[in-house]
Amino acid sequence: MYPHTHHETNQPILDVKGVTVHYNGLAALEDISFHLHEGERVAVVGPNGAGKSTLFKVVAGVMSPTSGEVNIFGSKPRGHVCIAYIPQRSQVDWNFPVSVADVVMMGRSAKLGPLNWPHKRDWEFVHHALETVELTNLASRQIGQLSGGQQQRMFIARALAQEAELMLMDEPLTGLDTPSQEGILSLLDRLKKENVTVMVATHDLEQAASHFDRIMLLNHKLIAFDEPNKVLHTENLVKAYGGRMRIDSEGTMLVDDCCDE
Repeated sequence: MYPHTHHETNQPILDVKGVTVHYNGLAALEDISFHLHEGERVAVVGPNGAGKSTLFKVVAGVMSPTSGEVNIFGSKPRGHVCIAYIPQRSQVDWNFPVSVADVVMMGRSAKLGPLNWPHKRDWEFVHHALETVELTNLASRQIGQLSGGQQQRMFIARALAQEAELMLMDEPLTGLDTPSQEGILSLLDRLKKENVTVMVATHDLEQAASHFDRIMLLNHKLIAFDEPNKVLHTENLVKAYGGRMRIDSEGTMLVDDCCDE
């Protein structure tokens, strides 16, 4: 277990400098640099295999870069309990015999320390998180019995119980119906009001443009990172997607890219 790390409040919540990650001699990420402000909502977009998931794992401290560095409020990520990494749903064993409340309580584990049982205050965090995401009535439900949207809400609740200040959400909207997607996006609006910083990997360029403060366009290299209207133009999209981008009869840019990374 890592000690809790002090926050240097004059430093960015996230500062990535020259991060490169190699797999088998190939660059998954190449010289990535950027920083985030507290409370920002950032959409990370790019083709499959562009390095989105790899970037999130490096920021979360579960993977070390080949070179470069990541700092959270001025220090390395692995010491921070304020980072919540929400993986793709396909990476979760939904048959595991735990309840929704059990999973949300896992967000308190770093606060509890080893061999410590939850106290009243910890359960208060859990109950408040479940209320925030509107899952109180499903607290005792086994996780595999939830819908896709409810599963994502559960993970957001776990991050809230963790008191996360930076949430990394890997394809949270993939496979959800429109009402469930809108519900998750509405939750992100509430998180912004609480000054929680969110990075969301997504394939939906329209949603990225409509619901996020800035867009990061990634394809192993950082192609563009700015406000949506400054990122989503033809030159940048061709650099990112190449032949997978097409323009329909109405002039709308479409990307043939729908599989998980």
